[in-house]
Amino acid sequence: MAQIIQWFPGHMAKALRLMRENLKYVDIVFELVDARIPLSSRNPELDEVLGQKPRLLIMTKTDLADPERTKIWKNYFENQGLAVVALDTRGHKTPQIITKAARTVLADKWAALEEKGVKDKPIRALVAGIPNVGKSTLLNHLVTKNVAITGDRPGVTKKLQWLKTPTNLELLDTPGVLWPKFEDQRVGFHLAMTGAIKDQLINQDDVVLAMLAYFREYAPNAIIERYHLPAEAWATNTDVELLLLITQKLGFKDDYDRAAERILIDLRRGKLGPYTVEMPADNIGMVNDAK
Repeated sequence: MAQIIQWFPGHMAKALRLMRENLKYVDIVFELVDARIPLSSRNPELDEVLGQKPRLLIMTKTDLADPERTKIWKNYFENQGLAVVALDTRGHKTPQIITKAARTVLADKWAALEEKGVKDKPIRALVAGIPNVGKSTLLNHLVTKNVAITGDRPGVTKKLQWLKTPTNLELLDTPGVLWPKFEDQRVGFHLAMTGAIKDQLINQDDVVLAMLAYFREYAPNAIIERYHLPAEAWATNTDVELLLLITQKLGFKDDYDRAAERILIDLRRGKLGPYTVEMPADNIGMVNDAK
C-alpha cells in the first residue's frame, strides 16, 4: 500500500489560532508559496482564517523552479484575482519589490488615510505559509539582518514575532502551517519532495520514486547527467530499477535508502536543475479560488 503522508503537530494548530487572533492588527497578508509546487504549498485553511483581508501572494524559490512554468503560474494566480510577485527572496531588490507590491494592493486604503491627514503609516503585514517555504529567508532580507532563524528543514519558526524593515513595513512572522488532512495524496508527496515535511516522517524511497516518475516525463536528462547513467536508462528500467541503478552508481551497493536520501538532497539544492512539478491543469489539492 502506498504511504499516506501527513504532518500536523500541535504547534501548527496553535499557530492558526494565533493568526486568527492577530489578523485585526495587520493591513495585509503576505502568503508565501513555493514556486516548484504552487498548489500543494497553498494551505486551504488560510482562506477561512484570512477571510477578506487584502493579500499578496509571494512565489518563493524561483531560482529552483522552471522559469517558464513560473510565468504560467503567475498569470494563473493573477487571473484568479490575486496580486502576485515571483522572486528569489535572497535578491537585493526584494525589499523594494515586496513593499511596492504591498502599497499597490493597499493603494485605495492608503489614499483615504492621506486624505484624513495620516501620512507615512507603516504597512503591517502577517507573513504566512507552509513549513520550509522560505519565510525566514524573506524576513531576513526585508529587515536586512538575520533576525529570523533559517534552515533547510521544516518547523524552524515556532512562535509569532514582530519585525520592522527599513522600507516601512512591520511584519508579523508566523510558524509554517500545514493542514490536518491532504485529500489528494499527491500533495503529500510534493511537500515531501521539497522538504516541507520532516524526513523522519516519510519513506524517502517512496518520495524519490514519485520524483523519478515526474522526471521520467519532464526532465529525463537531468537524472541521466547527474548520476552518469547510460542514455537508454529510462527506456530499459522501471522507476524502482532506476533507483537501484542510481544506488549502485553512487557507490552505495544495495543501500537504496541512503541513495534516496542523497537524491532528495540533490533535488532540494538544485543539483538536478530547475523544476516545477505542478501545472494549473493538474487540479492538485483543494485550495479554493481566490476570494
